[in-house]
Amino acid sequence: MATEKLGIKIEKNPHESKIADLGVRQWPKWGCSPSKFPWTYTAKETCYLLEGKVKVYPEGHGDEFVEIEAGDLVEFPKGMKCTWDVAVAVDKHYNFE
Repeated sequence: MATEKLGIKIEKNPHESKIADLGVRQWPKWGCSPSKFPWTYTAKETCYLLEGKVKVYPEGHGDEFVEIEAGDLVEFPKGMKCTWDVAVAVDKHYNFE
């Protein structure tokens, strides 16, 4: 069951059949060490975190954030501006539409 907070959709620990249906394991991978940086989504991104823990602060929501972590299937909308605060190094599969 996906939930949405501050425009970010998160599905915690989706069933492996969903991961397979989406072709997640064939998507490119990206990773980074603990850091903090601004990011703008020029296209809708769906990603699946293999490792890590991040607080995402969408622009225009003050100190509010969405925390994502290993096992989360996450969808970021096109046009979102945010800051990523990576607490635990990230390894993820991602797909832009």
